[in-house]
Amino acid sequence: MFLELPTIKDSKLLNSLALAYIGDAVYEIYVRHYLLAKGNIRPNQLHNQAKRFVSAKAQASTLHHFFSLEFLTEEEQAVLRRGRNAKSGTIPKNTDVQTYRYSTAFEALIGYLYLEKRHERLEELIQKSFTFIDGKEGMS
Repeated sequence: MFLELPTIKDSKLLNSLALAYIGDAVYEIYVRHYLLAKGNIRPNQLHNQAKRFVSAKAQASTLHHFFSLEFLTEEEQAVLRRGRNAKSGTIPKNTDVQTYRYSTAFEALIGYLYLEKRHERLEELIQKSFTFIDGKEGMS
């Protein structure tokens, strides 16, 4: 049995950084489940493989891929713009500011879809991101 979480009212009005906060956690859960399902069991190996999916560079690259496919709705693009333009007040350590902002936008979209209980669309985007990131690895 799962804990029944309270509904977040007005999730459409939440600060983009709050959406990214929850989106980061949701995406991380999906990534971990995906890697375990592939049969990877060693913790260090899991961590290293997870970094391929959760890094700012991977998330920003995935978002640009979605743009190239014209895969996102107008509503989703509006959430992304808000996420990209959010001012976090922190300076990214391992990436440039633009990549960091697109990564934040990606996480905000994941968070938004999760809080809006749009699970089918959420999982469609996540699956497409996994396919893209796995495919890119073979091209490197």
